[in-house]
Amino acid sequence: MKMVVFRVDPCGIICILITYGAVFYADYVIVKHLVIPTMSDTLWGAVNVVIFNTIVFLITMSHLRAVLSDPGVVPLPSASMDFSDLHSSQPPKNTTADGWTVCMKCETYRPPRAHHCRICQRCVRRMDHHCPWINNCVGEYNQKFFIQFLFYVGLASLHAITLVIITWILDPGVKQDVKYTKLVHSIILVIESVIFGLFVMAIGCDQISSILTMRQQ
Repeated sequence: MKMVVFRVDPCGIICILITYGAVFYADYVIVKHLVIPTMSDTLWGAVNVVIFNTIVFLITMSHLRAVLSDPGVVPLPSASMDFSDLHSSQPPKNTTADGWTVCMKCETYRPPRAHHCRICQRCVRRMDHHCPWINNCVGEYNQKFFIQFLFYVGLASLHAITLVIITWILDPGVKQDVKYTKLVHSIILVIESVIFGLFVMAIGCDQISSILTMRQQ
């Protein structure tokens, strides 16, 4: 598996910035507004900071690998191939005996279950979909990194919501100005965690279903 050049796609770049903005905002709220005011003098507070930042690190590593890894791009032939007969009014069968097909856009042969991505403009082995959140296709070679990214985001969302509940139970009587700031950040963090948590749960279930379906074929 090789690394690929980062794609200059405005939608993908915006989605990546949103992803990291949300992750590091959650880290800021947990450390600054939840753990320090409530559990700074306990070992439990330090443990939670270490755990959440470890999850953030794992999110970052799995996301970068999904972004920069080759998803399984089918290489183009070194010499041009003649598929003019396939453009005729009655084209012959364009599937070989071993399941390889011809991509009319790439004008090359591609293996079974490979599909053409209109954004990347290439065929990808076992392509699932093009994901703007990683600015890359999800294919045979980087799907495992994508699933790891989904798992860690879901784990971070669950941990964040749990910490919000615990800190409000442990320290309900904070000062009025501090309480208002903490309340605003807590609400935003919970909304963010619920949205991202449900989002990655739905996509994760779809990914697992896709993998099981391919194994049964």
